[in-house]
Amino acid sequence: MATLVGGFLARAGHGLTLVGTWEAALRAIPRDGLRVEGWDGEFRAAADAVPLGTKLPPADVVIVLVKAYATASVAGAAARAAEPGILATLQNGLGNREALESAALGRPVVIGTTAAGALLTAPGRVRAHLALTELGDDGAGGAHRLAEMLVSAGLPARVVDEIDRVLWTKLAVNCAVNPLTALHRVQNGALLDSPAWREKLGRAAREVQAVAAALGIEIPTDIVGHTEEIVRLTAGNRSSMLQDLERGVRTEVDAICGAVVREGRRLGVPTPVNEALWTKVLAREGHPERAA
Repeated sequence: MATLVGGFLARAGHGLTLVGTWEAALRAIPRDGLRVEGWDGEFRAAADAVPLGTKLPPADVVIVLVKAYATASVAGAAARAAEPGILATLQNGLGNREALESAALGRPVVIGTTAAGALLTAPGRVRAHLALTELGDDGAGGAHRLAEMLVSAGLPARVVDEIDRVLWTKLAVNCAVNPLTALHRVQNGALLDSPAWREKLGRAAREVQAVAAALGIEIPTDIVGHTEEIVRLTAGNRSSMLQDLERGVRTEVDAICGAVVREGRRLGVPTPVNEALWTKVLAREGHPERAA
């Protein structure tokens, strides 16, 4: 996702530095730039890339797009680089907000989520599916400035009042779609072709809805219909969790299904489907102990 968002921002003329750990990308991006493919063609944009741990200069905007399990380890550096600029997250799962807000020491953090899809095809190269990015109003104008920046760069974005409702709605979709596609190694659309997969998809989404309701967060009443519609709209996509398993790297299942299970246990809400998906993905990763 960083390659997608960064590519559009760089093409719009924003000076861009990506920070990460993927050595092939750290070599390729300064040399070749970012390459973004989409339905309307392909473009290339110049950008820099530096290893995680590099001392970062102050930035007007820092967008955290690392995997959720890495947020706590980068939060301090991101917050320092963003002072006095905008610190934002567009990540999947739960826990990112808390890690960044703790590091920001009371400064506002823009909490957002994006429905855009990204398929890495090579280091610094991505195939993009554009969709709406939604940002919660941080009360300090940062969300509105970031939304304007994204829109001017060609990325649809808007500021919303009820960001928790948006985040939990996306979490329900992610819990239903990502682990099933990863475990069965299929594109999103295939989940509606199998009655068994479709039934499990619906049960996973309803469990997330029940946990959200226990927290006082209302997500769409027909969350199953909403999830199935997202599957239809992204039928040809390969979920990020599927891509991670194929690359042999850690997935975000702990911050997605695992987070729902932990909240369910705390609130007394049963989440057996999410728990089963969580443990199966961890087993496929080779780390079943993380479900303990």
